[in-house]
Amino acid sequence: MAVQRLDKVLASTGKWSRREVKMLVRQGRVLVDGFPAASPEQKVDPDTVQLCVNGEEIAYRRYTWLMLNKPAGYLSATSDGRGATVLDLLPQELQRLGLFPVGRLDKDTVGLLLLTNEGGLAHDLLSPRHHVDKVYRVRVTGCLTEEDCRAFAAGMVLGDGTVCQSAGLEILQAGEESEALVTLREGKFHQVKRMFAQRGKPVSYLERIQMGKLTLDPALPRGTFRFLREEEVEALRNNS
Repeated sequence: MAVQRLDKVLASTGKWSRREVKMLVRQGRVLVDGFPAASPEQKVDPDTVQLCVNGEEIAYRRYTWLMLNKPAGYLSATSDGRGATVLDLLPQELQRLGLFPVGRLDKDTVGLLLLTNEGGLAHDLLSPRHHVDKVYRVRVTGCLTEEDCRAFAAGMVLGDGTVCQSAGLEILQAGEESEALVTLREGKFHQVKRMFAQRGKPVSYLERIQMGKLTLDPALPRGTFRFLREEEVEALRNNS
């Protein structure tokens, strides 16, 4: 990677603003390869340099990827005057990194939501031409049948003329209330809910559990997040 200004590299961790970095450098609290930083403008290679602030070694990430187990009641947006967004679930240092949701989950939809500041890969994961499957666990009012499965597989044209690609529907339990897994390769507005509404079976619960090869971590409580591991990000790249 090309060399960058020291204040830019440290600010990209989300722990400090550039203004705060300048103060830390002036106070001699930033070490570059074991020596006090010369200035905030000092050029460093973030891939090879060793940086310490207040005695703590700082790991540099070019991009940040988070897995969030989204709770109901939060909007999948970076900001919205209508209510709390998923970014409000993150600490301040991560809110500074320019993260955004990879796709959208409705306000009342829960489960797997990725957050990143890597625009290129995020775009690829959402593009239908890359065929990245999204899997949802759904509960509906009404008895699901094989006819519903065939309708999903054939592709559907919704009442407003919206054309939906072929989707997978696997019935887990059928009765007055039914449960199923739905697999999409696109993400139209309220798509899962609208497809079931077309079949006369309104959705009462919707949770995304998988995106590409990445499955929602069962150890991740609702409303919390974790950083993706390097191999998980690499799997997303290979999937896109």
